[in-house]
Amino acid sequence: MTPQMLLSHIDSGRLWPPDPAKTPALDVAAAYQLALAVRQLRMARGEVPRGYKIGFTNRGIWPLYNVFAPIWGTVWDTTLSFCDGQGELSVASTSQPRLEPEVVFSLRADPPAGCGLPELFDSIDWMAPGFEIVQSHQADWKFQAADTVADSGLHARLLVGRKVPVRDVAGGAHQLERRLAAAAVTLTHDGEAVDQGRGANVLDGPLHALLHFVQELRGCPGAPVLRPGDVVTTGTWTNAWPVAAGQVWTARFDSPLSPLEVRFVGG
Repeated sequence: MTPQMLLSHIDSGRLWPPDPAKTPALDVAAAYQLALAVRQLRMARGEVPRGYKIGFTNRGIWPLYNVFAPIWGTVWDTTLSFCDGQGELSVASTSQPRLEPEVVFSLRADPPAGCGLPELFDSIDWMAPGFEIVQSHQADWKFQAADTVADSGLHARLLVGRKVPVRDVAGGAHQLERRLAAAAVTLTHDGEAVDQGRGANVLDGPLHALLHFVQELRGCPGAPVLRPGDVVTTGTWTNAWPVAAGQVWTARFDSPLSPLEVRFVGG
């Protein structure tokens, strides 16, 4: 698939066509170059990058999707929304959308090269609960790891809830990481509990997930640098759940994160 073809499927919500020729499998490094080319096309038409998503940080779901390492993709001004605890998202023109409860960080500086958790903490401004809506343009969510990278990291939408400055929560990286790793979330659909998870599910804690991403981004040829104000959503604490217009989903996070509710609209 060319970058323009990949973008056309993102815009339309159509599945990728089957590959009757059985072309050689794409490798992950080449897939990132395709995704970066799609990023350039989106910027050329006026979309503005607002940050990044990290996917497949939850080791518990790796066997379900046959992907065994984290990936990343771009978050856009056209896909990012904020709310104070209750929000609304459209699933129009998405492909097989699913919901993931996560913690979102916003950066106040590009973390220094070779940083550890303390330097990473110094580079963070605030955090918030989030719902990422992921999508797959391959039927029945059957894919290889490189496919998910080429498919813009499976990112469709991101709803960010109530922000809290990280320095209001913890005096340093290790205290923050302990609190987030120990925190739990209960995910409900129309008032019925359907799943539970913990912050430790994402690479042992969201700060570890963020640090992994920073290192991976620096190692990717042609990737952009992190900028102040970038948001980074760090991966689902539960499984990813199919969603549809008309549904209401709620994530009840333990402190220091607040509850987040989303209503889905669109077709």
